[in-house]
Amino acid sequence: MNLPEFPETRYSRSAPLFEERIKELPDVREFAESAQEAYALAIDTIETAAAMFAETGRPFPPPVRPQDQYSGRVTLRLPKSLHRELASAAEEEGVSLNQHLVTALVSHARGLPAQAPDRRTRI
Repeated sequence: MNLPEFPETRYSRSAPLFEERIKELPDVREFAESAQEAYALAIDTIETAAAMFAETGRPFPPPVRPQDQYSGRVTLRLPKSLHRELASAAEEEGVSLNQHLVTALVSHARGLPAQAPDRRTRI
């Protein structure tokens, strides 16, 4: 049986909890105080749901596979004032503008509080 491989973990802004979502089971959300605990709950839910589907003879949703259609390049147009502000913030942190933007986007996409990029870590 093909089980979902990519549960999605997010930090909930409304509560200090991590939220785990399963694309193949859109009505399912698991919450926990750590990302690891939320992930474990999601895996347990997937296994329980798969067993229930099997018992009733229903097909389990196939895994959603990420598509490799993305190049990793994005052209972004900004107001000059925002460009200046972001470039200044990156310079203060000692990182490139690209690294500063990637760090901000990762934090936003994962629902994490914004933080300064680590100069030693490349994303």
